[in-house]
Order: sequence, then C-alpha cells, then structure tokens
Amino acid sequence: MSVNRFHANAKKRYVQAMEWLYIASIGTAALAMLVMTFIIPYGVFMRYVMNSPASWPEPAGVLLMVLFSFMGGAAAYRAAGHMAVTTVVRMLSEANQVRIFRMADIGMAVVAMFMIVWGIRLVKVVWYQSIAEFPDLSVGITYMPIPVGGVVLLLFVIERIWCGEPPASSITFRDQPQTE
Repeated sequence: MSVNRFHANAKKRYVQAMEWLYIASIGTAALAMLVMTFIIPYGVFMRYVMNSPASWPEPAGVLLMVLFSFMGGAAAYRAAGHMAVTTVVRMLSEANQVRIFRMADIGMAVVAMFMIVWGIRLVKVVWYQSIAEFPDLSVGITYMPIPVGGVVLLLFVIERIWCGEPPASSITFRDQPQTE
C-alpha cells in the first residue's frame, strides 16, 4: 500500500471515528438536557406546590448543566454551530480567510489543552470531597466533563486541521438541506 493511500485511509477512519464521537457527544448533552427538564420542574413543584422542598434537584441540575455545556460545546465546534462574527473575515482574500480560520482552530486547540491540563488538576484537587446533597459522589467526578470535553474538543480540532470540515453527508449537517 502506498503512503498516500495509507494516509487517505487513516483520514477516512479518523473522520468516521469523529462522527461516532460527535453522536456520543450530542447524545450525552441531549440526555443531560432531558433529565434537567424533569428534575428542575420537580424541584419547583415540591418547593412551591407541596411546600416540601427537595434538596437535590438544584445541585443535580447544575451538575447536568456542566456536562451539557462541555460535551455540547465540543459538538457545536465540530458542527460550526458556535457563535462567530465573520463579516470582516469574509472581506479578506480566500487565502487570508483560510489563515484566519486556521488561527482560530489553533486557538481552540490551546483552549482544549487548557481544559485538559487544568481540568485534570481540578479533578485531582477535589477528588476526595463530596457534595452535601450527594455524599457518595466525589466532586472530582462532577468536574470530569471539563477535561473530557477538552479531549473531545481537541480531537475535533485535529479533525478540522488534518481532514478539513466534516463531509456534507455527516450527521452533523442532517438539519441542513441536502443536495442529491
């Protein structure tokens, strides 16, 4: 097998793996959001209707929001669904646009590395602490979405830099009009 063919196959396998990682990220974020939509109203109902407040819905909602934010944020980067102001960038030449977007990707890689390194440090520091409402749950576990989200984000950045944007056939773009 030639080197170019090996390289093309490696890229194809990486993009396929990122497709599955994207699906897992979106699924995790969606499940966290779904659970939040049930437990937060439950907490409100118990507090104001039953006059018997439950102590766990609010901290559980916060923990789920952390999971949703970091996994959903990484997926939003892959789908280019993040906020971007590109008015000035679009006025540049195509070559300079590519350079600017590549610099943005490198910036995202730096952010991902920050999340990984400092997220792991945070998890280690608070590992033996517990949350009052969930005494058997390590605070370190609750902060795991930070470094895990950083790893997922870094993998998506690598995909964009090495392989380019996800293909038009990707599940990432299923909500967009498809050409046949």
